[in-house]
Amino acid sequence: MGGLVHIIQFVFGILGNAATLFLFLVPTFTFKRIIKNKSTEQFSGVPYVMTFLNCLLSAWYGLPFITSGNILVATINGAGASIELVYVLIFFLYAPNKQKGKILAMFFLVLLAFAGAALVSVLAFHGKNRKLFCGTAATIFSIVMYASPMSIIRLVIRTKSVEFMPFFLSFAVVISCSCWFIYAMLGMDPFIGTSTGVGLGLGIVQLILYFIYCDKKVLNKTSADVPLEMGNGHSNNVRCCQDYEKQSNFHNQLNHELV
Repeated sequence: MGGLVHIIQFVFGILGNAATLFLFLVPTFTFKRIIKNKSTEQFSGVPYVMTFLNCLLSAWYGLPFITSGNILVATINGAGASIELVYVLIFFLYAPNKQKGKILAMFFLVLLAFAGAALVSVLAFHGKNRKLFCGTAATIFSIVMYASPMSIIRLVIRTKSVEFMPFFLSFAVVISCSCWFIYAMLGMDPFIGTSTGVGLGLGIVQLILYFIYCDKKVLNKTSADVPLEMGNGHSNNVRCCQDYEKQSNFHNQLNHELV
């Protein structure tokens, strides 16, 4: 029975990896625009630096000498850290000089914070205490990232418009968090379960609001325009790209408010 549980957990971990990778790649539309215009315009680089830290902490938590059986957590967050690092470097390259100094200072602070947390976890803690320390740190930052849509939720309720809350991105968040929540429950991991449980709840709220406030004609048109195979990498659908860019831009502003 235990072997079957581990197999099911592994399957949900793989599905969670795929869904989370999709979310990590959403801002590529924004950065294509930045590279094309050779300017960061009104975008903020802060969310990418903070997500980089979150990925580092979560990847560290998933390593075998911190927790056992969470290598899939380490792999996806390691990939996420690499992707976010590329975003930060591109942003730094095209940002005005004033923003460059801010981003560079924050980036080094993030590296110092992670290095400090890693050293403390290795030198000062052992066994369950090490897992508790690393899991708590990763959970706190994950919840902060998942909580960023709270401002979007308030905006949707206030304006009765879902213009900046595209359906497919909210749906991907729900799928990702659902997979990781089930993964955590099967592995009895309270840290992953807590953060993804919060993300799942907020994602469901976004979907409910979407169906309450969306224009049915727009919904039908969007459904017809967007291909079913969202993650195959071969779609050139302009509407889909514009929706992702809107969401990425707005999340950028929201995360900037949070941090």
